[in-house]
Amino acid sequence: MSKLDRPVPEAGEEIHIPGGSMHPLLLTVGITMTLVGVTVSPRFLTIPGVILTVVIIVQWIREARGEMAALPSHTDH
Repeated sequence: MSKLDRPVPEAGEEIHIPGGSMHPLLLTVGITMTLVGVTVSPRFLTIPGVILTVVIIVQWIREARGEMAALPSHTDH
């Protein structure tokens, strides 16, 4: 092994895969409600669609930030 070879990570290193989530489905519903509301009935579908979209985006970002904060830091590089 030469001095230029990089160290190889240990076998079996844990890989983080996020769990299932309803956020993509609910975000799709919110965006669809908004778009249908714009064309059909702005008062009854657009406002709830926008509210649902914003709430889901905020929740999804908070959850993702929490998952990222829970991951172990790799500062040994």
